[in-house]
Amino acid sequence: MADTFSLGNVTAELSIRTIDTNLVVYIVFVLIAAYVLTRVLSFLLINVSERIGWYRTTITMLIPLLKLAVYVIAFYLVLTAVIEPSLPQMIAFFTLFAAGVGFGLKDFFADILGGIVIIFEKPYQIGDKVTIGNHYGEVKDIGIRATRIQTPSDEMVSIPNGTIFSQPVQSGNAGDLAMMIDIDLFVRPGTDIDRALKILKEALVTSKYIIISDRYPFTVLAEDFPFYMRLRAKGYVSDLRHEFEFKSEVTRRAWAEFMKAGIRSPGFVPPSEEVASGEPVESGE
Repeated sequence: MADTFSLGNVTAELSIRTIDTNLVVYIVFVLIAAYVLTRVLSFLLINVSERIGWYRTTITMLIPLLKLAVYVIAFYLVLTAVIEPSLPQMIAFFTLFAAGVGFGLKDFFADILGGIVIIFEKPYQIGDKVTIGNHYGEVKDIGIRATRIQTPSDEMVSIPNGTIFSQPVQSGNAGDLAMMIDIDLFVRPGTDIDRALKILKEALVTSKYIIISDRYPFTVLAEDFPFYMRLRAKGYVSDLRHEFEFKSEVTRRAWAEFMKAGIRSPGFVPPSEEVASGEPVESGE
């Protein structure tokens, strides 16, 4: 009768090498080499992407893929150096390893799984402007365990990759260099809305940061509220890194023309609207 495959039989045959100085040195060398290689590859690709410009996000999306490949190879080299497994033994080892530590390190492995999902499904990429949970900023690095984003206040926030399984993720540009920006301005009720929209449109389309084409349209909108009117300009900034310069330029130029035209800000705007606009509301006269 043919032998039945058994994890116990397979793992009992594992050949574990004697831990000596040479083996320890080899393992340390492999780990250090993997770390240095990922750092060098990241540095080189980031520098190349900065020179290419429009295809920056396309180049940087290779970084997490290369990191994953390097770490997998390093882990394999370390594993085979210690136990010299055959294919059935490799399967048995990973099964037992996952079962043994899965409960105690489930969050850690959820983060690793999240990193793999991010790499292949691309809910966001390096260089994207994203909102993850309560954090907003530019994705600077996607590691195996965590994603680092740089916030508008220049803080670096590390977010566990497992967060994508429990928190909504919003990407403002989805791998594109251009990004849609909303710019809200608030004026008093009874304002000449046609004139105000014309001024806002002029400030928007003449901005040095905007890109306009069939793929990147723009629009200006008006909405009436009980104590104020909201004017909203929607346009694509040519490079997402100029998001706040774009907002500031359009806002500053529009309000300069509003003042000349006698258009004033309202006496009251709900705090939620001020936060949503990303710009301070002009004080009324």
